Amino acid sequence: MRSVVSCLAVLAATPFAVAVGHAQAGRDPGKGDSSLEEVIVTATFRPQTLTQVPASVTVLEKKTLDDAGQQHIQDVLALVPNLAWAGGTSRPRYFQIRGIGEREQYEGAPNPSVGFLIDDIDFSGIGMPATLFDVARVEVLRGPQGTRYGANALAGLIAVHSADPGELPGYAVDGSLADFGTGSLGFTATAPVEILNSSWRFAVQRYRSGGFTHNTYLDRNTNARDELTGRLKWRFAPSDATTVDATLLHANLGNGYDAFAIDNSRHTLSNRPGEDSQRATGASVRVVTTSWSPYTLTAIGSSADSKSLNSFDADWGNAASWAPYTYDYYSSSSRDRRTANLELRLASPAAQGPGATAWLAGIYLLDLNEDGRDLLKGVYADPADPSFDGTSADALANRYEATNVAAFGQLDGFLSERWRWSAGMRMEQRTANYSDAGIWGGSSQVTSLSARNRMLGGQASLSFDLSQAASTYVSLSRGYKAGGFNLGAVPPGGRYFSPEYLWNVEAGIKSGLLSGRGFVDGAVFYESRRDLQVRTGKQLDPANPGTYLFITDNLDRGYNLGVEGTIRYFLTPALEVGGSVGLLRTRASGGLDENGVPVATREQAHAPEYQLGAYGTWRHGSGFMVRADVNAQDNFYFDVPSDHNQQSRAYTTVNLKVGFERPAWSAYAWVRNAFDADYAVRGFYFYNEPPFLKKKLYTQPGDPRQVGVTVNWSFY
Repeated sequence: MRSVVSCLAVLAATPFAVAVGHAQAGRDPGKGDSSLEEVIVTATFRPQTLTQVPASVTVLEKKTLDDAGQQHIQDVLALVPNLAWAGGTSRPRYFQIRGIGEREQYEGAPNPSVGFLIDDIDFSGIGMPATLFDVARVEVLRGPQGTRYGANALAGLIAVHSADPGELPGYAVDGSLADFGTGSLGFTATAPVEILNSSWRFAVQRYRSGGFTHNTYLDRNTNARDELTGRLKWRFAPSDATTVDATLLHANLGNGYDAFAIDNSRHTLSNRPGEDSQRATGASVRVVTTSWSPYTLTAIGSSADSKSLNSFDADWGNAASWAPYTYDYYSSSSRDRRTANLELRLASPAAQGPGATAWLAGIYLLDLNEDGRDLLKGVYADPADPSFDGTSADALANRYEATNVAAFGQLDGFLSERWRWSAGMRMEQRTANYSDAGIWGGSSQVTSLSARNRMLGGQASLSFDLSQAASTYVSLSRGYKAGGFNLGAVPPGGRYFSPEYLWNVEAGIKSGLLSGRGFVDGAVFYESRRDLQVRTGKQLDPANPGTYLFITDNLDRGYNLGVEGTIRYFLTPALEVGGSVGLLRTRASGGLDENGVPVATREQAHAPEYQLGAYGTWRHGSGFMVRADVNAQDNFYFDVPSDHNQQSRAYTTVNLKVGFERPAWSAYAWVRNAFDADYAVRGFYFYNEPPFLKKKLYTQPGDPRQVGVTVNWSFY
């Protein structure tokens, strides 16, 4: 879609909007319900209705997740306008909101642009454990969260919330079977403990799949997925004024990784397929009390220990693939990341009328420690040059530490009965230290680096209530992302990079439709980026694919502008339809290519100009249901212009689902990517085939067509 500007004008005049789910509670399966329940956004400082939030927000609630998803958050990302993700892993963990975000972060210096929380536990940059089992809500806040989340949310925030403990006892069982050797079994249980004035919820699921890649050389599937998710939640009310919510999460994703083929097919030739695994244990506690009435104190603390391994056959072949050359490389990177964070905030009562003002103030602490071990082993020999010795065995042990300390505050008030305003500010300091001791190229190297940044962000907004069910807003916000340092053999003067700052100007409208039968929400935005951080790549040795070096650099400036939104509507009590659109135009200027030549101004990487979606869900009173999703995405550049100008292809996918629902059980048959669309989720352009005369584009394919069935039993 090239005429983006004209499309922006059309959609700015037509209030398309964010698709939102509605709560499953209170709706009897199989019976039509043509009203949408009020959606509450909880990732902001104060819980607010979606209509009242002066920002572009998507809330996908349980019924939407159940209808459109299958196993992982990956399944529902297409429902969120201007949200993309980059492959290179077995599950998404590198996200882009409005075209801003990482595409990889292999080195031991994490610095994410998109925040990612699971039940208040920080998984930014390592969000693989975001399975959908027993998840009640996913909230996506687009645009810089300079006041609310600071340095780790320059582009926005994704917050996953699992189901809370219930007031009545019950349990449920969920099972699925599908082709490619796929199966899952899950169990949930909840009950109150009246003597302790509390309740608990337990959920556990095991998911296994043979994967979608067949290794022709080994004659077996080598991209298998083996995912275990367990969660225990406890809600305690020691008094009428205090609520305590505690969560314990354990996720063990032992996935294979053999995603790239020499011919860009789903048939690999690797003799040593890799692994992309993550074993994470985390806990969070949220305390909300009004014991100091009329003020509300909120304390949120969490910690997590996440061990991950990413390994792969770096040459993607075997001895027969490269004969008469000897060419065999293997790369492995393990990380042990430990995070601990604490947020304390004190808030006055919410403003209630003209002239009233509410305030909120707080502090935030985040401590991150990561230990890493990298290994690159291989050999290259050219029969035409017997004297050349391409044997290497490089090892690196590294440690990274980062501490974020922030203070923030926000004021909210009414100018009149229908005019509302809000203003906030956040001051944050981030200190990072890195050290390693390793052997590269036969020589011992020791590196010690540190960086400290003080940053300031915030927001101001003005809202007008068009009616009780509709509002419009304008906002100005400033986000930031900390600077840092590059690792490895970087060019002279390229060791450190500066913080990035982003100004976001946005206008939006949100409205209910026809007595609650629908909802529409849209936003127009312009983001000005200064010293924008981009990742460039350079292969130091054409004969060694493991020497592909990633470097973060600052470009002078860039901009991101667009429209995003969706509409949702009950045509009849049984038929719900909706659509989503994300239109995006991006530019970046500045920087040099690997030959020192200035690069041309161009679109940013992994920033498709359009993302479109449409769905329909029909539920008959007898219990039958049908769901169809159609999603389309434009082509996009895989990397920045200083690296290469290779692009993906535009594509469209179709997901279908039919089922029968009763209050105590349900059964579904489904097919994802029904027409087996061929599309890429990541691409690299480099030397990888002897005798290394030219670079070539290698792509990781998206998931193919998959057919399966799911059965649920619930006893509540």
